Amino acid sequence: MSKQILIADDNSEIREIVKILLESEDYKVIEAVDGQDAIDKVNEETDLIILDMMMPNKSGLKACLEIREKTSAPILFLTAKTQDSDKQLAFSSGSDDFLSKPFSYTELVARVKALLRRYYVYRARRRRKKRTK
Repeated sequence: MSKQILIADDNSEIREIVKILLESEDYKVIEAVDGQDAIDKVNEETDLIILDMMMPNKSGLKACLEIREKTSAPILFLTAKTQDSDKQLAFSSGSDDFLSKPFSYTELVARVKALLRRYYVYRARRRRKKRTK
């Protein structure tokens, strides 16, 4: 079963590039055009979320905070913001990783795979520990 990834970016070209990259790795990709759209589309089937920080209607930072109330799925910020203070804001809002635009395609795919691997390996370990107690 392929993992479902939500990409939220107001730039349609970025969404298309990311979609092509991830679908070539057999991921199912759902697109959102802004932060509110991302919040509305996140559900229990969402395995990973990729957010831009600067989006209309609701910023990626605000969306991240609200998404964290719905899911513990990994969140990766993919953004043109590059300052250390931007990274601090991203992590303090609940994200798990940060990648600056312009980005390396291979690095994006590698980070997605690493985030998903850690999320599912750690979740499986927690479940096993609960059962053995």
